Amino acid sequence: MPRFFYKARKGPEKLEQGTIEAETESAAINKLTQMGYFPISVSLETGVAEENPKGAGLFKNIRHRDLTTFTRQLSNLLESGLTLYRALTVLEQQTENRRLKIIIQDVAGMVKEGRSLSESLKQYPQAFNNMYVSMVRAGEVSGALEKVLKRLADFGEKEGDILAKVQAAMAYPILMATVGVATMVVLLIFVIPKLVELFEDMGQVLPLPTRMLIAISDFLLDFWWLILATGTFVFFAIRRNLFTAKGKLGFDYFKLGLPVLGRFFKRVQIANFSRTLGMLLVNGVPILQAMDSVSQTLENEVLKQEVKRIAKEIREGSTLARGISKSKYFPVLVANMLTIGEEGGALEAALLKLAEAYEKEIDQSIKLLTSLIEPVMILVMGSVVGFIVISMLLPIFQISLIAR
Repeated sequence: MPRFFYKARKGPEKLEQGTIEAETESAAINKLTQMGYFPISVSLETGVAEENPKGAGLFKNIRHRDLTTFTRQLSNLLESGLTLYRALTVLEQQTENRRLKIIIQDVAGMVKEGRSLSESLKQYPQAFNNMYVSMVRAGEVSGALEKVLKRLADFGEKEGDILAKVQAAMAYPILMATVGVATMVVLLIFVIPKLVELFEDMGQVLPLPTRMLIAISDFLLDFWWLILATGTFVFFAIRRNLFTAKGKLGFDYFKLGLPVLGRFFKRVQIANFSRTLGMLLVNGVPILQAMDSVSQTLENEVLKQEVKRIAKEIREGSTLARGISKSKYFPVLVANMLTIGEEGGALEAALLKLAEAYEKEIDQSIKLLTSLIEPVMILVMGSVVGFIVISMLLPIFQISLIAR
């Protein structure tokens, strides 16, 4: 029987390590839990080779909503009494997303051959991340796969709601900016030149705002190709830089340092961290494995590096609250609540409460940002368009006064 090396806690401060015999890693975790331990890490003593994932580099366009729907439907089918293989074949027939259909078909084939659902899903890391696979594995070990899938679906819907709210908050200012810029370009390129011809025929000295507007219009007409080339170059340079680890890290530092939006971005990531880690721990996933999964779900590279640092400290014998208290990116409230949770043996509940608290703050922040952005955008766009209109009308008023 395989032997597994483990690190586990028995109480807030007592850290123990040793080996345990079990058929699988999940069985080893289950044994440790029954013995009253809180598993930190569990690994084969001799190490095993990972199979090459089939989904590497593929299936990147599977939408979050489709995965959530798949998870919810699979949970419902299992609760209704269908076998796992039968449930997967039913979902494969009714799934509209072509890429997801291929995955479900292949997963169903692996399940039919005797492999577990978690092992099968693990072959498609682009579609099912470590957090998803870890929770499915925990559900298989506990015999409550359908309940775990339901929790995963709930989690996916909450995550989708937050994303939808962020997108909705940004949609209005983006639309306003696009319409405003398009209006200015049309006026400067097509309307102003016609008026310039009229003003030149009159031979009048034009007001300063009008001369400034004509100079901007002439620049756009003469050097539009330079502006377009420069904009394209800057866009692709920034995009290429963001695909590098250093560029992504620098951009994420910049986002966290923004005056108002920085706090908002940080709250979104902390809410994601708390809910994901809490869900994993509730389902019996060892904390180090859970921390590794959480780090892969975070989008901000700065906070991802912080989570990896905290995981390293936990591996060396520290606690989650102690590691978080050393981070300047996690508020003191987070460390204090986790300290209370660890001392009371309710770390999972503390994490889920934190997630709920931060999700409420995110809702309030979105409402506040939306209420502030709308009048600011209207003021800015109105000022620019107003300047153009006034600059065009001033010569007409001037001619009118002279005619009197």
